[in-house]
Amino acid sequence: MFGNKVSLSKCDLAPAQRMLFTDETSTFLIQAKACNNIIMDEPVSVVFKVYCLSVMTMVAATYTVVLRYTRTISSTAMYFSTTAVCVTEVIKLFLSLGMLTKEAGSFGRLKASIVEHVFQCPKELLKLSVPSVVYAIQNNMAFIALSNLDAAVYQVTYQLKIPCTALCMVLMLNRSLSRLQWLSVCMLCGGVALVQWKPAEATKVQVEQNPFWGFMAIAIAVFCSGFAGVYFEKVLKSSDTSLWVRNIQMYLSGIVVTFAVVYMTEGTQVIQKGFFYGYTPWVCFAVFLASVGGLYTSVVVKYTDNIMKGFSAAAAIVLSTVASVALFGLQITVNFASGAMLVCISIYLYGLPKQDTTKLPRADNDAKQKLITV
Repeated sequence: MFGNKVSLSKCDLAPAQRMLFTDETSTFLIQAKACNNIIMDEPVSVVFKVYCLSVMTMVAATYTVVLRYTRTISSTAMYFSTTAVCVTEVIKLFLSLGMLTKEAGSFGRLKASIVEHVFQCPKELLKLSVPSVVYAIQNNMAFIALSNLDAAVYQVTYQLKIPCTALCMVLMLNRSLSRLQWLSVCMLCGGVALVQWKPAEATKVQVEQNPFWGFMAIAIAVFCSGFAGVYFEKVLKSSDTSLWVRNIQMYLSGIVVTFAVVYMTEGTQVIQKGFFYGYTPWVCFAVFLASVGGLYTSVVVKYTDNIMKGFSAAAAIVLSTVASVALFGLQITVNFASGAMLVCISIYLYGLPKQDTTKLPRADNDAKQKLITV
């Protein structure tokens, strides 16, 4: 449709609209629209929507496959995953500073904003350190998971972030889900259980793997994703502070946390071999996708609806599966195919808009009043 105007306010976004993309950058953009009451008046063509859908799909699928490749197939010396997470946080900080500069309009306003919200607000930094710690754990768990699970299995299992975020929204924000959404959550869990019952094996991967540890890493990651996304939504709604200021506050804490993790877990080796030991163009590409790709996807999310987001997630699963068969020799089993199909269907059902039945009781009351009058 061309020339459609969409107005978003704090109460306009239903839980289904907040759920399919609940990783940090996507959550930031969606909640910023809700908090700042942004109005978009832009002509959006079908071709552009297809382009947005393609970007989201390719980013999700490519990041998973590339990261899996760097952890299993790459013949060079293995890099330190904790340093990759730290570098990602640094890149996101500079990108957020660039966006805040554009938003401020001048260097003076930028400086004033940073001084006011960063140096003079230690409590806000402490508040944002909570999601930064949780996201640091999530990102490190992704490396552990993809070191032990195939990219396609990871992609399917990671969709557990939907029920985890739904649970956090119900408990922390007192939101409610429709019966169809609860049904889709149960279907999704059933699909993941099928996939994990006997995880598909990859014949071309020679490194030692532990599927149990991979699944546990994903379980921790999806819980972190759900909690941090909902927590950040709560923080955004507590004030009118700029989205990019909040990003900077969180990434500053994130850099400190991830840097500490580097030297607590692999400090001796990093000192001996160097911070960027084992980095290859593929590793750099994975870091690029983790930082720039997420922010770019969050920008185009506003042009897509929930059905397209669901289709994008399902398409990413299919692409990851195809790539895993070609690159890693993944053997498709009946359990995997059935579980993946259930997950794709549940994602689509979860994203369907709720039916508005608020007017039905009024209609019934009006009819009763007319009967009484007669």
